[in-house]
Amino acid sequence: MAEAREPAPSLAEGIAARLRDQVTGGALVPGQRLSEARLAAELDISRNTLREVFRLLTREGILRHEPNRGVFVAVPSMASILDIYRVRRLIEVPALAQAWPGHAAVDRMRAAVKRAETLQAIPDWRGVGSANMEFHAAIVALTDSPRLIQFFTQIIAELRLAFGLLDSPELLHRPYISRNAEILGRLEAGDPPGAARMLEDYLNQSERAVLEAFARLG
Repeated sequence: MAEAREPAPSLAEGIAARLRDQVTGGALVPGQRLSEARLAAELDISRNTLREVFRLLTREGILRHEPNRGVFVAVPSMASILDIYRVRRLIEVPALAQAWPGHAAVDRMRAAVKRAETLQAIPDWRGVGSANMEFHAAIVALTDSPRLIQFFTQIIAELRLAFGLLDSPELLHRPYISRNAEILGRLEAGDPPGAARMLEDYLNQSERAVLEAFARLG
């Protein structure tokens, strides 16, 4: 019997993935208004298709619609940040604890660490943030679960929105360049549970730093 294949994504789903990637990469920032006419022309799609894209991303919490004003990139709340980190601990820590050090995703983790180190020297802190997102996406890829991997793309897009509210991306990202390298080293040394413990401590510290910076915005 032939193996069942995942259905091909619709045009709207494909465009939504592109816009989600722009959020994750920092090109779209919290509170930014999206022009329907300009974006439809840039993406070479109809306005009806773009409206479906907007509906998809609004359900994910990445965009928000304001009646009579338009569509905006969402601004995360403190409650949503807390929930994002709760989800990250539930997904990333077990993924790393049960990882096989020879998994192909470990190469992605290594490449993300090297990219962050290169961008730090420029410095390009938005790029460092994108490399950090890739490092954590690679951790989730260790699960070999397409559903978890897809779900995590939404989580890191929301997380990047939280990062986008902060004044100093350098203060946010610099400490974690070396910590990512340390987690990778522990995994490559054949100690996934030890790497997972390091990651859990990392996530707790990152959550505190983001929440403290977010609180200062008020």
